[in-house]
Amino acid sequence: MPGPSVPISREAFEPSDETVLRWLGNAGVLVHSRSTNLMIDPLLEGFDMPLLIEPPILPQAVPCLDGVLISHIDNDHLSLPTCRGLASVCPAFHAPRYVAGEMRKEGLNAAGHDIHESFSVGEVAVRLTPADHDWQNEVPGFSFRHWKKEDYCGFWLDTPDGSVWMPGDSRLLEEQLHMPEPDVILFDFSDNVFHITFEGAVRLANTYPGAELICIHWGTVDSPEMTPFNGDPEALLPRVTRPERVHALAPGEPFALRKR
Repeated sequence: MPGPSVPISREAFEPSDETVLRWLGNAGVLVHSRSTNLMIDPLLEGFDMPLLIEPPILPQAVPCLDGVLISHIDNDHLSLPTCRGLASVCPAFHAPRYVAGEMRKEGLNAAGHDIHESFSVGEVAVRLTPADHDWQNEVPGFSFRHWKKEDYCGFWLDTPDGSVWMPGDSRLLEEQLHMPEPDVILFDFSDNVFHITFEGAVRLANTYPGAELICIHWGTVDSPEMTPFNGDPEALLPRVTRPERVHALAPGEPFALRKR
């Protein structure tokens, strides 16, 4: 489990001269870049499983957002209670096209995007990167439609202070091994066949030895039998080149982005 949550104050959203990342729990991240604020896959309330952490901020305490990025439809990434709670302070949500269509049915102002498509949120340039996570096609009860690869994505962010890449929930793809080296990877290391697997995570980490690794998708959900929620950051240390770049942050703990 991570350390105790660090509450996120209103001051974290105010204009500054830097880019700061804060893990929100599970796969959620707050990106504050100069005068731009966005969240990726926030899960801040209303989840259908017990949590091990206190969210570092609740939706009603968020003063402003320029955008929310949603990588896919699983409810630990697309938290409709969280998104509804943020809608009054967030002008736009962004997601793959199918996911955005489902969000619009819920009354959310969601823009749909193709894989590799780029757009801007304030001072941050965003590009969708491919992911492979169509587990629903293989699980009875969830294959009520054919789930397409393009229904899932990662996000590449270029900020004034460096680049951030969240590969998303994904099996390891060859394309993911031939990216420009990011300054930070929001790093899912779940040892699960529908995620990257532990060995895949080590391979990805060592492909980009200059990238800082902020661990996500761990230590949040009280479900010890489910491997996607139970990675141990310490297991990475003997396997990852330059293990000091593995960061197991507490929820809400600030991490200042620096270009190499």
